Amino acid sequence: MFIFSIYFLLPFYWILVSVTKDNGQLNTTFGLWFAYPWHLLDNFHEVFTRNGGIFWRWLGNSFLYSTTAATLATLFAAMAGFAFSKYTFFGRSFLFTLILGTIMIPATALAFPIFLLIQNVGLANTIWAVILPQTVSPFGLYLMRMFWDQSFPNELMEAAKLDGANDATVFWRLGVPLIQGGLVTVFLFTFVAVWNNFFLPLIVLGNNNLFPLPLGLAGWAATQTGSTPPYSAIILGALIGILPLVLSLLFLGRYWQAGLTVGATKG
Repeated sequence: MFIFSIYFLLPFYWILVSVTKDNGQLNTTFGLWFAYPWHLLDNFHEVFTRNGGIFWRWLGNSFLYSTTAATLATLFAAMAGFAFSKYTFFGRSFLFTLILGTIMIPATALAFPIFLLIQNVGLANTIWAVILPQTVSPFGLYLMRMFWDQSFPNELMEAAKLDGANDATVFWRLGVPLIQGGLVTVFLFTFVAVWNNFFLPLIVLGNNNLFPLPLGLAGWAATQTGSTPPYSAIILGALIGILPLVLSLLFLGRYWQAGLTVGATKG
């Protein structure tokens, strides 16, 4: 465990050390220890003022894309999971298996069809080109069905129907409070996936002002030939970019862990 901990924590430690250096120190000093003088404040100034302070826009775009897509994906997964768990209809098992099978398709194989669809409906180079393709989560559907199966007994639904409750009342007033752990888990999974997604925004966005943070920082690294990319600023920007993910896992991690074990004891 100690060896594995070093393996996973060493890159993070390297980032913490590197954000205190300038470009020259990154290339001339030992990578796993600090150098004097520190340039941390200079790096902060470079990150927040470069290109007119566009870093703030990229950070806001990432929050917008991740929060909106994760919220919609959680809602759709919860509704679909409820339908697959509580309703009996022709082809249910086949359709559920077919949807789960899409998890095996690499994201790169879907990139070009998604781009064509986005382009044909006139949404290319808009925020919806990033949000809409990520509002469907087959794994989220599977997870929500497990939560509905285990956390919301069929007997409770039947009792509510006998008391005159319709499907919407059963879903929102009875079911949702009982599956909050599942909702948070799917939200977290989707939020992290959208935040870290680089390839989809790369192919559907062309406006620099619409870039999410990972794509924007990659643009800084691809500075034109003849000039040195601001590696120190890029490293600091990357560190700032992972802080929201770390904080979300710290505050909501117990729901994540509970979601990972759902279905392990399902008969």
